[in-house]
Formats: sequence, C-alpha cells, structure tokens
Amino acid sequence: METLYVICVGVITFCGVFLCLRGRTFSVVVGLTMLSYAVNLFLFSSGRLNLEGAAILGMAENYADPLPQALVLTAIVIGFAMIAFVVILSIRARADLGNDLVDGRDAPADTDKLVRPSRGKL
Repeated sequence: METLYVICVGVITFCGVFLCLRGRTFSVVVGLTMLSYAVNLFLFSSGRLNLEGAAILGMAENYADPLPQALVLTAIVIGFAMIAFVVILSIRARADLGNDLVDGRDAPADTDKLVRPSRGKL
C-alpha cells in the first residue's frame, strides 16, 4: 500500500511541476493546485499509514496521530488562499496584457485569433 501511495504522490508532483513550467497561466494555476494536493498527501503520510488506528479515543488500542491531520487542514486553507490569489492575479494579467502568457510577451501570430477574438464580426 505504501508503494502505491508513494507512486501516486510522485506522479501528482511530476504533473504539477510539468504544468507549472508551461507558458500559459491556466496551466500554472492547475500545476500549483496539483502541487498543493501532493504536499497535502505527503503531510498526511507523515503520520504513518495505519488502517487499524482509530481517530476516537476508547475505540481501539492503536490511535491515529492527530498532528498530520492538523497540518493537512492548515495546508488546505493556505493552499486555497494561494490558488485564489493566483487566479485573481492571472485574470488581472490577462486583462492588462491582452494574453495569458506567463512571460508577458505578445501572443504568437498563429494564436492571435484565439487570444483576441474580434467582437461584433460574425
């Protein structure tokens, strides 16, 4: 079970880093979201993966560690705030620059129609 868990965290981390290195803001936002999910899974696994541990006192002999659960809850709140800030920042950059490229350059000629559609022309 631990091997599958580690592979899943590794794949999510790889996909998040890959998407963060893309040139569009939407890809960066999705990549940051995936990286925050990978960090949450990593923090949760730091308390050992134990199926027999109970979360409520008096129900079993082994208990789950509450510290990783508290860290994950904190990381979820921080991750949500970070993603909300990055989304607003990318919307503002799209409005100011006229494209959604991360480096702020003008869009290539072949994507100009996709980025700046002509309004009123059918």
